[in-house]
Amino acid sequence: MNMIVKLSLFFILLASCNGLTRTTDSTFVADETPEIGTVVDSLGDHLWYVFQDSKNNYWFSSDGEGVYRYDGKTIVNFTTKDGLSNDRTRQIQEDKDGNLYFSTLAGIDKFDGKTISKLTPIKSTDWKLAPDDMWFTVLGKANDRGPYRFDGTHLYQLEFPEHFPPEDLKDKEISSFYSPEDVYYIYKDRKGAMWFGTAELGACRFDGKSLKWIYEHDLTYTPRGGSFGIRSIYEDQEGSFWMCNTSQRFLFDEDKTAKSDRLEYTKMAGIGDATDFGGDKQIYYSHIVEDASGTIWLTTWDQGVFAYDGKEIINYDVIDKMKDVQLISMYRDREDNLWLGTPENGVFMFDGERFVRFYP
Repeated sequence: MNMIVKLSLFFILLASCNGLTRTTDSTFVADETPEIGTVVDSLGDHLWYVFQDSKNNYWFSSDGEGVYRYDGKTIVNFTTKDGLSNDRTRQIQEDKDGNLYFSTLAGIDKFDGKTISKLTPIKSTDWKLAPDDMWFTVLGKANDRGPYRFDGTHLYQLEFPEHFPPEDLKDKEISSFYSPEDVYYIYKDRKGAMWFGTAELGACRFDGKSLKWIYEHDLTYTPRGGSFGIRSIYEDQEGSFWMCNTSQRFLFDEDKTAKSDRLEYTKMAGIGDATDFGGDKQIYYSHIVEDASGTIWLTTWDQGVFAYDGKEIINYDVIDKMKDVQLISMYRDREDNLWLGTPENGVFMFDGERFVRFYP
């Protein structure tokens, strides 16, 4: 039976809250004095996502404070004053030419290092897939019914076609915070196919030829009620897919899927039980990351982080100022450092033993 190793961090974190010694050997590439943006003394509190660009700068998207860039020496804050469409930002991505892209609640912005410009979306039902395509979601933007695809020239606002199951898929008794077709999560698997997790309509895979769906009630709705949605999809090194919760994993059958109108799969055993998860038979996770050693890391909203090395499940509490921290996301950078984004407590970094709030 797996065992939880609870890490009580109150006094350790209190002693560490004034700073963090970095554990990476990464060499930052400091940019010159920025042409736009404001140099600030510290990062904000509402930092949802972390991204490391090709120059080893770290970017932090926020829910109301624009985006921050940290080059190892200086923190620069970019907001609507600098051209952002909205200060509530989500995804951050980089293309092959080094341009940065920000998903905001008012649209997708491109930053070429000098100016921030808004991409004008073209509504389309023409789904295509190319290796260099970039895919975006603007979680929480009203009236979106699918993802955005950018081919380097045009931004296409796509809409999901009608799919199985029909209206009976939607549980009328449960109200989702977002619209049913909101895209919670976008993931590219090891074969280059794109996956989209939605608020209430299950998940689908687009392989360049067709969109096919998977729907399992417990992937969307929690035992305690409410709509969780498919917030995380991941294909592990063995080829099995993890989605949303620890109750099962999925192995997809390509031959059967090719002959079907939906994704065909076999359910595999999940991990853990009530002993591992503090009385819950399963946990729902919003982000999943696999590190260089093959350990799976699962980020929850209010139960900290769980790590699974194939044998044991370890629960890491995340605490700031003697209070449990709610979590939005996890990010693994190129040096295998693990970061956490939070709604109110800035960002945290794993130092090998615990998650500590990051103060540049």
